[in-house]
Amino acid sequence: MSQPPSAPPPPPDYGGYGGYGGYGGQGPYGQPYQPSGQTSTKAIVSLVLAIVSFFVCGLILSIPAVFLGRSAQREIDASGGRLGGRGLATAGFILGIVNVVISVLVIIFVLVFVVGARGITTGP
Repeated sequence: MSQPPSAPPPPPDYGGYGGYGGYGGQGPYGQPYQPSGQTSTKAIVSLVLAIVSFFVCGLILSIPAVFLGRSAQREIDASGGRLGGRGLATAGFILGIVNVVISVLVIIFVLVFVVGARGITTGP
């Protein structure tokens, strides 16, 4: 005679209180979620200025975006986790630099061709 099927083995123990161990986040039941910190206002402004500078007043808006982005990075690093938004600050900083380079190249391009065109059209 054959034996009846046995029960499956129990699942492995992952630690903690029933969830997978090692992942922070939600606290015990009954306690509200508390975010790790506030996002830096300078980081947000830097990113917004950098994005807007691609469409309006390129060089005028991208230079403050670079300075605000770098300032926000330093502020976030010094806050010890109280402030967040380092990625926003880095994105604003990098996009600002990219737009400064593009703006300077466009200005050089325009000057070279405007001055070159004037030299060609002026006759003896």
